[in-house]
Amino acid sequence: MSELGLYAIRLGLLAAGAGIVAGIYAGLNRNADWGRVAERAVYLVFGFLAVAMFALFWALAQNDFSLAYVAQHSARSMELHYRLGALWGGQAGSLMLWVFLLMAFGSAGVFANRKLHPSLIPWVAVMLLLNAAFFLGLLEFLTNPFERLPHDQVLSDGQGLNPLLQHPVMMIHPVMLYLGFTGFATPFAFAFAALVTGELSTSWFRTTRRWSLIAWLTLGCGIVLGGRWAYEVLGWGGYWAWDPVENASLMPWLAATAYLHSVMIQEKRNMLKTWNVVLIGLTYTMCLFGTFLTRSGIVQSVHAFTDAGWYKPIFLSYVVVAATLFYGAVIFRRKELASPNRLESVVSRESSFILNNWVFMVLLAVVFGFTMLPVFSESLSGERLTLGPHFFNVVTGPLVLILLFLTGVGPLVAWRKASPASLRRQFKIPVSLGVGSTLVLAAIFWGEVGYWALTCWGLCAFVAGTIGQEYTQAIRARVRAHGESPATAFMTLLRKNQRRYGGYIIHMGVVIILLGISGSVFNYETLENMEPGDSVEVQDYRLQYLTAEPITRQHYGGATARLALYKDGEPLAVMEPEKRIYWLEQQPSTIPSIYSTWSEDIYVILNAIEPDGSATVKIYQNPLVNWIWAGAILFAMGGVAILWPHPARPGSGQPA
Repeated sequence: MSELGLYAIRLGLLAAGAGIVAGIYAGLNRNADWGRVAERAVYLVFGFLAVAMFALFWALAQNDFSLAYVAQHSARSMELHYRLGALWGGQAGSLMLWVFLLMAFGSAGVFANRKLHPSLIPWVAVMLLLNAAFFLGLLEFLTNPFERLPHDQVLSDGQGLNPLLQHPVMMIHPVMLYLGFTGFATPFAFAFAALVTGELSTSWFRTTRRWSLIAWLTLGCGIVLGGRWAYEVLGWGGYWAWDPVENASLMPWLAATAYLHSVMIQEKRNMLKTWNVVLIGLTYTMCLFGTFLTRSGIVQSVHAFTDAGWYKPIFLSYVVVAATLFYGAVIFRRKELASPNRLESVVSRESSFILNNWVFMVLLAVVFGFTMLPVFSESLSGERLTLGPHFFNVVTGPLVLILLFLTGVGPLVAWRKASPASLRRQFKIPVSLGVGSTLVLAAIFWGEVGYWALTCWGLCAFVAGTIGQEYTQAIRARVRAHGESPATAFMTLLRKNQRRYGGYIIHMGVVIILLGISGSVFNYETLENMEPGDSVEVQDYRLQYLTAEPITRQHYGGATARLALYKDGEPLAVMEPEKRIYWLEQQPSTIPSIYSTWSEDIYVILNAIEPDGSATVKIYQNPLVNWIWAGAILFAMGGVAILWPHPARPGSGQPA
């Protein structure tokens, strides 16, 4: 079976090369027959990659330790789902998953549009196959997942997957991130095809809007899942540390969010044509750069795959060539991309969206600059200068507040030009809610919190007021006009204008996430050494240390501390944080114990069991942290509402 996977990669590389040649010939000569050859090459490469994926899954499931990849990342002691998940636990397997998902998205996009945009398809195929050929070349020549060990080095068991990755979230978090990264290759390819052919109307982004939304949504969900994994597994009490690899997933999401807002202006007002092409190019370039950052070892990260010397120049050259090719086409078509319409008023929805875009770009530049600062500083001065989370928070905090404000302003302002009367009418309730909430909360928490939290709470109320007003006005109009119940009117709104009202659900999810993040201003932590019977007070809670017990498992050992948790004298739970050492990997691990409510988490880490039997524990009280996960669920529901297929409207011939 492994030989089948090996030859599938080789045949896929050959098919990609042939498809590239066919696509270029078809595009230059407008030859439909060669265009179909390029199209079928996309499907063929996807088929070969599917075979290779199945072969590696089979090797992992069957414990084929004659393969170096299986021996390095799997072990007999691992459960089947973790053995299969080891496919993306290492360099070669993760790259194969990357290119497999890229071609899965690409094949679907090409198939769905082969008749609608026949002139674009050859160039779309060329761009997709160029990407696939690069990754297949890496898999074939530099990091082959089907490489066999010499017979005298084959052992009866493997080294196993990093214990930190053996967690349910890690079965889906990397896949979601890769779906986001690779999903943007399809709109990128269509934009490139539009630039090459000169077909620069709105058709290219209308065609790929759904693909862009899917990629954006899955990337966003993947980022939150990564935060949840870090919170539950890494044992430091937090969910986001501005780690370079965390930032690698955030940067393309920021660019894509700007793009999804900006294309609305082109669709409504036929403006920003150049800007939208630039943004989709930037989004996919950031996806490629994020992949490079994760695997090159150019910056230090607990998530990085490798620091192999060959990887940096090869992959960085690929990123530069892809960006140069795309933006070279943008420069070549700059005259055709000129928009006929201009901004008519500063007080308009277009203006708020443009400002929204620029704030996203500043935020992206800050994250990129701070992340790469160690590399830049070392190249200039020979010293690696690294900024901690505090610097990121100080600089990005105000930018997030500006974006939150614009989230509330956008729906309240009319297109083209807003009149003073409409502004007064639209802003009255949301502003009253925002200002009133800020004043009340400032009176309650005066001196306890800083400007960021108070401003965030007021703006969250403002945005919630905007969303509530938009829904209320629309539902009342439908109830009066059609006699529908409020619930029916709500569902009808989602069906008839999914992007608008589904977008409001997404915005509400973001509001709840930010409220959850703002709870960190009340975080409390303490480090205690406790003997059996000792108690420690944490706000309204009391933790009593009961005993410590050894952990003796086949694959790891360590200790667990048992602490009784009380609130107002009432017992709530027995918390059991663990300190482990995994024998095979010789890797220590801290497993926190978490008691969760909707208002807060009590989070306990076992630092050490001392020789005298006492335990050193670190205790966190994290208010509102679960609102982050609740907001993420609402965010995902809004995305599903936008993407949910509906029957065609009567007489329209088009989906609703």
